[in-house]
Amino acid sequence: MSNESTKPEEKGFFEKVKDTIEGLWDGTKEKAEEIAVAAEEKYDELKQNVTAKKTTAKRKTSTATHKAASAISHKVASTPARKAATKTTHKAESKIAEAAGNIKIAAKAVKAKAEAKAKDITGKAKKEAAEIKEKANKTVKTIEAKSTPTVKKTTTSAKPAAKKAPASAGKKTAAAH
Repeated sequence: MSNESTKPEEKGFFEKVKDTIEGLWDGTKEKAEEIAVAAEEKYDELKQNVTAKKTTAKRKTSTATHKAASAISHKVASTPARKAATKTTHKAESKIAEAAGNIKIAAKAVKAKAEAKAKDITGKAKKEAAEIKEKANKTVKTIEAKSTPTVKKTTTSAKPAAKKAPASAGKKTAAAH
């Protein structure tokens, strides 16, 4: 006979705990995946609902705003407020035109003063330039007048020396031979 028993082997305590934990883990993992998918679907559904409601609210607000603005502008156009606004506009336009005219007059006065000042300065500069030129011409003439006799003396005294030089140069040349 054999020593082996025909009974199934019983698992040990730790093996049973391990199997239980694996079962729980697999079940939890599957449940988490199902919850994630459900949450994603719910999010998409809510997002579509909010977008639809937002668009509807936007249309309603736009229509209401347009109606209110239209009613207000109609009332303003037909009331004394319109007349007052028109008068104020005309007054403002006339004040602007008056101010522009004053500015043009002031600009012309400033321009005339500037031109007069420029002419005055230009005249003074031309006068000073003429005086300086005249002084320079006088100085040049004075220098020429003073230097002319000296030049004549120099050229006069240089001529006899030139005559003497070749004669003495000839003697030296003959003595050298």
